[in-house]
Amino acid sequence: MFDTNVTRINNFFILGFPGLSPKYYGPASALLFILFLAIGVGNIFILAIVKYEKSLHKPTYLIFCHLALTDLLFGTVTLPKVISKYWFDDSIISFYGCFAQMYFVHFLGATHSFILMVMALDRFIAIISPLRYPILFTNGTASVLCGISWLMPSSWMVGIVFDALTLPFCNSNIIVQCYCDHIAITVLGCEHVQGVQLVAFGLAMFSLLVPLAFIIFSYFVIIGVVMRLSSSEGRIKTLSTCSPQLLITCLYYMPRCFVYLANNVGFSFSVPVRIVVVMLYSLLPAAVNPIIYCFKTKDIKEHLKRKFFMGKINTSTKTG
Repeated sequence: MFDTNVTRINNFFILGFPGLSPKYYGPASALLFILFLAIGVGNIFILAIVKYEKSLHKPTYLIFCHLALTDLLFGTVTLPKVISKYWFDDSIISFYGCFAQMYFVHFLGATHSFILMVMALDRFIAIISPLRYPILFTNGTASVLCGISWLMPSSWMVGIVFDALTLPFCNSNIIVQCYCDHIAITVLGCEHVQGVQLVAFGLAMFSLLVPLAFIIFSYFVIIGVVMRLSSSEGRIKTLSTCSPQLLITCLYYMPRCFVYLANNVGFSFSVPVRIVVVMLYSLLPAAVNPIIYCFKTKDIKEHLKRKFFMGKINTSTKTG
């Protein structure tokens, strides 16, 4: 029905979750909508609390804001279309709209990865050189490094999208995914597909592995420094300052590394399972990260406790 032999198509069709029975379209759209709300509310809350609470105007929380912004934008770019598919039976996405979505999907993923590297650098300097940390890693330093993390991927993603855009499409216009990504689009091309995919894969590995290598190195050094502390209480306290960053980093990298390693050792997922796994590791951390910021970060947790405590006092005073 959707197959075409021409090289110019006007629309793509989002397949979503292959094999999902129509009777589950309602629950699927509701679940995705709840996930969308969780991502939106949680990350907007983090952006707002850091902006309006002056005690949180520190490099660590500025980096959290950049991560929250990438999570918020990623959910906004990817979820409305697939929700629309299952809620309103609207699977159509325009040709250029699909490429725009592809650009932001990979741009935001790469940006998030580089900001995680900035976050690791923040903890590295704070623990390796705590006395010089206020001088070496200021709000300005964090802003510049996060700005570079946004700028670098934005430039090369233009080239990746342009390469894919120039492909002639003669196979099909069905996107076997819940959103438009590079592989899902380029497999529909009929010429020069491998070369285009190879360049994109190389840049994706650069965006993933360079930050990951630095993060692993920095935490090995951090653990070595912490183990040399004489006080066990000091070791626990120092490591606890890294726990939010470690949780957020593991949520982002571990599922991706597992999928890549599984593919390389010959273990392949079925298409429906692969799509579910990709959706989980792409979007679930965006909903969970704000909870980690709130409950595993001392300053934010203390601020929320004070607000809650003051609210209870005011309520009891009024009722009394």
